[in-house]
Amino acid sequence: MKKILIADDHQLVIDGIKLMLSTETDLECVADAHSGQEVLDYLQNKPVDMVILDINMPDLNGVETCRILQRDYPEVKVLALSMLKEASLIKLMLKNGAHAYVLKHAGKEEVIQAIRKVFAGQNYYSEEVSEIIMASLAGQSTKEKPQSPFPQLSRREKQVLRLIVDEFTTAEIAEKLHISFGTVETHRRNILIKLGARNTAGLVRTAIEYGLLED
Repeated sequence: MKKILIADDHQLVIDGIKLMLSTETDLECVADAHSGQEVLDYLQNKPVDMVILDINMPDLNGVETCRILQRDYPEVKVLALSMLKEASLIKLMLKNGAHAYVLKHAGKEEVIQAIRKVFAGQNYYSEEVSEIIMASLAGQSTKEKPQSPFPQLSRREKQVLRLIVDEFTTAEIAEKLHISFGTVETHRRNILIKLGARNTAGLVRTAIEYGLLED
């Protein structure tokens, strides 16, 4: 029986995956977590064979959690399950040790197939994820400029980051860019993940140190 831990900050997602696994006689969900830190706390005392890992989580995001799992628990398989489709984030998860990357709109058959392929020693990527990776690699081959050590920020993320550096509040950023408060917070979380920062001070320091706001 393969033991699986599900990590996602939405209980509805956790419950859905548990339901998928309940019909599989050789797969068992032994625990769930709502943050990366909860995953690490659990593994200190009890082993699992796989972690199904979301990226956008509080306290410790999936990208950093994946890196720590590869370093401290290399025997644990990691299946990334996320709604995020940006090439830079996908490649960062794979670089940090994820064995599979599946999009959250996948059906039960695909999720189970991904789990079984990983346990068979293979990698698995959703078809759309594979296309995103290939398109990104094709685009890189035409660029002469060396890559940044961080995943590329979108135009909107750069706008938000610039305003954060200029000490605008979330409400002020939302008003200035004509977007919702929640959208600003989503951009902020994604920027934190991409830059590997833990808080706003870390964002500002990294942005200035690496010249991320330069055109």
